[in-house]
Amino acid sequence: MASLEPVFIAGPTAAGKSELALLLAEQIGGEIISVDSMQVYRGMDIGTAKPSAEERRRVRHHLIDVAEINEAFDAAQFARLANQAVGEIASRRRVPIFCGGTGLYFRAYTEGLGDAPSANRAIREELQKLPLETLLLELQEKDPETFDRIDRQNPRRVVRAVEVIRLTGKPFSVQRGEWASTGSGPPTNFFVIRRDTADLRARIDLRVDWMFRAGLVEETRALLETGLEKNITAMQAIGYRQVVEHLGGERTLAETIDLVKIRTRQFAKRQMTWFKRQPGAQWLDWTSGTEATELLAKLLKGL
Repeated sequence: MASLEPVFIAGPTAAGKSELALLLAEQIGGEIISVDSMQVYRGMDIGTAKPSAEERRRVRHHLIDVAEINEAFDAAQFARLANQAVGEIASRRRVPIFCGGTGLYFRAYTEGLGDAPSANRAIREELQKLPLETLLLELQEKDPETFDRIDRQNPRRVVRAVEVIRLTGKPFSVQRGEWASTGSGPPTNFFVIRRDTADLRARIDLRVDWMFRAGLVEETRALLETGLEKNITAMQAIGYRQVVEHLGGERTLAETIDLVKIRTRQFAKRQMTWFKRQPGAQWLDWTSGTEATELLAKLLKGL
């Protein structure tokens, strides 16, 4: 019987993580825990490339469709639910296989989030109504260190930083150093898929084209009716934001498709930058034309 120690498969979007995780799960008797900040939302199916019904029949999946589109969901909730899922999987003598591209969620599980304060609904709703420029001015005044390093184009992260400052009265940067680690520690079986730039770009373009053919515009229109625009986290999802802008008349469909491809490539680059900092990561180079079974053999050797 294979070890019950969790296996982690990470990498950029469209790299082939899900295909590899499915094969691994079938090979060693595993169940998959999705590490994707958008697959948690019900209804966000096409744009997040959720596993198909057939794939879910092949292997049990966890942390997919666990939140409504009008609900908040964060890394702390992910870590809590992931721990529950690991316990359930272990009770069945199966192997937990974490698979996804959300680096913060991997970190939340493996390293913990310490004593970071929980979200305050009233404060968060107040902050979400403010212009991003206003929030950045407050952050620059109260915590210049975080202001210098934060992604200032990401409203969700800016809101969270200001929220913590207002809740505690202390700079966000200072508190990050104070929060004790509560996670399980650096993982030993952490694999990152790597593809060359041209290959990954081609795969991203194919995926985006498929998403629009599969009905991403119609899916987004339906989600708008159930509160998509009010969810600052979900609205960060690449594809959905651009389609919302298209539906609002900002650009043509062809221009929207091209923009989604650009944003996805940029996102993939940020993901790789994140995973390059992962302690102890084992890199799996997946060259064009290589079958998933060949990469699986390399992974199994690394376990």
